[in-house]
Amino acid sequence: MHAEIVTTGTELLLGVISDTNSTYIARRLQSIGLNLYYITSAGDNRQRIAQVIDTALNRSDVVITTGGLGPTVDDVTREAVADATGRPLVTDPHLLTSIEAFFARRGYTMTENNRRQAQIPQGAIPLENPVGTAPCFIVEDPRGLVISLPGVPGEMKYMLDHVVLPYLQQKLGLSQVIKTRTLRTAGIGESALDAQIADLETSPNPTIGLAAHPGRVDVRIGAKAANEAEADKLLDEMEARLRARINPYIFGIDEDTLESIVLKLLAERSLTLAVAEVAAGGVLTDGLAQAAGIAFCGSLVLPDRYIGYDTHIDLPAEAIALANRARETLHADIGLAAINRGPDQSYILAVGPLGRAERTMRFRGHDLVACQALASYALDLVRRMCLGQNE
Repeated sequence: MHAEIVTTGTELLLGVISDTNSTYIARRLQSIGLNLYYITSAGDNRQRIAQVIDTALNRSDVVITTGGLGPTVDDVTREAVADATGRPLVTDPHLLTSIEAFFARRGYTMTENNRRQAQIPQGAIPLENPVGTAPCFIVEDPRGLVISLPGVPGEMKYMLDHVVLPYLQQKLGLSQVIKTRTLRTAGIGESALDAQIADLETSPNPTIGLAAHPGRVDVRIGAKAANEAEADKLLDEMEARLRARINPYIFGIDEDTLESIVLKLLAERSLTLAVAEVAAGGVLTDGLAQAAGIAFCGSLVLPDRYIGYDTHIDLPAEAIALANRARETLHADIGLAAINRGPDQSYILAVGPLGRAERTMRFRGHDLVACQALASYALDLVRRMCLGQNE
């Protein structure tokens, strides 16, 4: 048994706003053990939304829509659900009364177009919305359930948590939970990481998935069980198997960031860090500043002309000079230099009481992604230095 989310709104397709509703719904469905297989977005077009819902009903047991329940002409989800399920729209008197009462409580006059919000597909289960003017509804179609929620995040969250999830648990007899845990790794590419754990990625429960970011790779573990304790046990067992193979690359779990972990390791050793970055867009500095750890003393952010692109330049010598300059200028224990030479070569070096560590890298370009990858590898260099893992 699985669910599908259908988000509506042309603003989503234009990139004007981000789809945060799907993220929230996906996480909450995990809590009741309902798998989510698809997320689809459609613009404010009655025919296209109806087509998407029809397709969803043919492949999913539960279809949750968000958006398009307002009073304006472009709010057409009600009509689209009615079309997809072969039902006429009817006005629900109780919903109309609740909408009128909502406006009266706030001292506003309800306009005529708000009456549209009391219309739902014939035979649908009406759901009053106590935190907004957009009532919701559930259509129990022979092919599956269609649950229509508002697009306003606050209203959607309230209705989902207080009405829809309890309904789904009772209606579908759901008794399991889905929990996830993400292992954060750095210093290894996605393909290299995959080669080490490929057999574990075929596990049906818990499941394993990879998500690559510049210089970092997330390993997501998902477990489905009768309760949270059993799910945690499955997660613990799989995490142990993963750590047995890739532990040197794992820097944190779930909400941990590489910046916060590095600063924590430094603080535990009563050490401080200063950075010098060249042609790296300030990415390394920004990340450390946002982590706001007491071990970070500051940065020297320098433009590309500081180094230039002379192919004969001695990068290790430049890096050690920059790292020591940062240490001395900012009164830090460790100096970290990151030099981005774009498609030629880049260089990172850390020096201080724990010794010296360095690495040469090559990137395909000289853009933000390259700067982010450089920052990740530089931070991982310091992390490994703190843990005594550098060669």
